[in-house]
Amino acid sequence: MANLITALILLPIAGALFVGIGREKHARGIALGFNVLTAIAAVALWRNFDTAAPGLQLAERHAWIPAIGAEYLVGIDGLSLLLILLTSLIFPFAFLAQRTGRGFSALMLLMQSALYGTFTAQNFVLWFLFYEMSLIPAFLLIKIWGGANRDRAATKFFVYTFLGSVAMLLSFLGIYFARGTFDFAVLADLGKTGLLTGNLAWLAFAGIFLGLAVKVPLFPFHTWLPDAYESAPIGVSMVLTGALSKMGVYGFVRLLLPLFPHETKILGPWLLGLAVCSIVLASLAAWAQSDLKRMVAYLSINHLGYCMLGLFAVTTSSASSQIDTQAALSGVFMQIFNHGVTAAALFYFVGLLEQRRGLRGLNDFGGLMQRAPLLCGWMSVAMFSSLGLPGLNGFIGEFLIFKGSFAVAASFTAVAAFGLLFTAIVFLRAMQALFSGPLAESCSAFADLRLGEKCVIVPVTLLMFALGIAPQFAFNIFNTTVIHMTRLFA
Repeated sequence: MANLITALILLPIAGALFVGIGREKHARGIALGFNVLTAIAAVALWRNFDTAAPGLQLAERHAWIPAIGAEYLVGIDGLSLLLILLTSLIFPFAFLAQRTGRGFSALMLLMQSALYGTFTAQNFVLWFLFYEMSLIPAFLLIKIWGGANRDRAATKFFVYTFLGSVAMLLSFLGIYFARGTFDFAVLADLGKTGLLTGNLAWLAFAGIFLGLAVKVPLFPFHTWLPDAYESAPIGVSMVLTGALSKMGVYGFVRLLLPLFPHETKILGPWLLGLAVCSIVLASLAAWAQSDLKRMVAYLSINHLGYCMLGLFAVTTSSASSQIDTQAALSGVFMQIFNHGVTAAALFYFVGLLEQRRGLRGLNDFGGLMQRAPLLCGWMSVAMFSSLGLPGLNGFIGEFLIFKGSFAVAASFTAVAAFGLLFTAIVFLRAMQALFSGPLAESCSAFADLRLGEKCVIVPVTLLMFALGIAPQFAFNIFNTTVIHMTRLFA
């Protein structure tokens, strides 16, 4: 089990090679086969992970580039394991969502490997390598297989993300020249007493913040996301929202907040303001959309805004108790996982509607409940999960975030609560337009769920209910990590 993490990273790369030399018609089958192997490796990591032990586990450390202090250092804590499990769930879900050829499948597998590396790397050079490695497959997948506006959307995605990455790289080079290390744990220890001083600290903070804010994305760095999600093939949209967007939130937890607690506290009200804008303005923007993919894309910004609200609330207030901090952090971690599952499911349903109708506008449907009651029923569950209905997975994370945030940032959290109202209006409006009323003439031959689609949807929906009714199995993964981070932020 010593090299289990390395095996997890290399398996999708091996899968991409096999896809490349295999026949076109076998590409998706080979990719799904390697997804099964990576899922087994992820479950093996979970089984070997000691949920009661704090800190890094199953670590692998090897000399790599000693001249610049770069090591091959990988390991996992509760948050890393949660994101590995999420990635292992989203990718087979995305492959089952559409037919794929060799090039598409190979690029998706490379992106999967990059995500595993990002969530396990503990040295900045290695982490940045994987972080950037995810950018190229995503760009090509949108550029080659995307919709009508794919060229503009892919270019915008690449430029925004690449500029943010350059800013982050320059910041870490400044940190390395000042402190002589790229190791996250060492830098976090130095951050307790001040990693850098003066203007250099603020410049480094700004560069890392910019790179991560674009990736989340946080308002006002979000404008690339609706175009990218709208133009991307449905499976790529599922991966972008379900897994890739979590790299930004993970970066805030792993890099910015532990390394720059003093700067974060000083800018606290401004950061909270950006999180609230992400929540409220994105839900209002979703309300204004008629394209279903753009609607779900804006709601993705809204839901990740809740994560940022919880993080900024507990790290910028000196008045937060340990209980409030633990509640907010637990809510953030749960929201990361729950949003990945629910948002991917929503994009899957939008893909089913588009496959059957050829269009995806709210006004292109009507009365679907008469023709496809199963599709409407299962899609309604995903919508209710996204708006945070008790009993489904979306409720748990949002409730804990609001519980922890209200105690320390009541005014900001009160404004953010309007996002819940607007989200409910968006989904109820969509349900009315899609499912209710007289059957649209163009939907007279609309097909209900097929057997293969039921086999995909039912397990994912059951997981939503399981996380909503008995979420303790998920909390057990990261409880110790939350306690450890609470002490770190204190």
